[in-house]
Amino acid sequence: MEESHVEDLFAKGVHALENDHIYLALSCFEQAAYQEKTPLKCSYLAYCLAKVRSQYPDAISLCKEAVEGDPENPLHYLHLGRIYIMAGQRNKALSILRQGLKCENNSSLLRELTLLGERKHPVIKSLDRSHPLNKFLGLALNRLGIR
Repeated sequence: MEESHVEDLFAKGVHALENDHIYLALSCFEQAAYQEKTPLKCSYLAYCLAKVRSQYPDAISLCKEAVEGDPENPLHYLHLGRIYIMAGQRNKALSILRQGLKCENNSSLLRELTLLGERKHPVIKSLDRSHPLNKFLGLALNRLGIR
């Protein structure tokens, strides 16, 4: 009876998350993970913690724990990548999402990578990317459609 209750809570949390009821999802995942801690529950809980409470360090460590517990599940990489994006750590997000693609070619991971996009090389490679000349030339060439 106890196990089915935990699974019902988890399923309710997933359904709530899919329908953008993030606070309900967080509550369900917290209760489910408290009663039975699995990598999948930790991954979902970490994502909700980051999204609702902005507890990025806790969410990152919890999601890394889920990745270590079940490294073959691309959903953990997706959640960890999204947490890194919310935390403003774009490079780590790209790295984790690519790592997830190595384990399985997942459409959600590909979509997230496409949304992040790739930065183009600076126009003048000998200058720093943030140099005003590189910024200006990059914008100008982009508007002209040359780049």
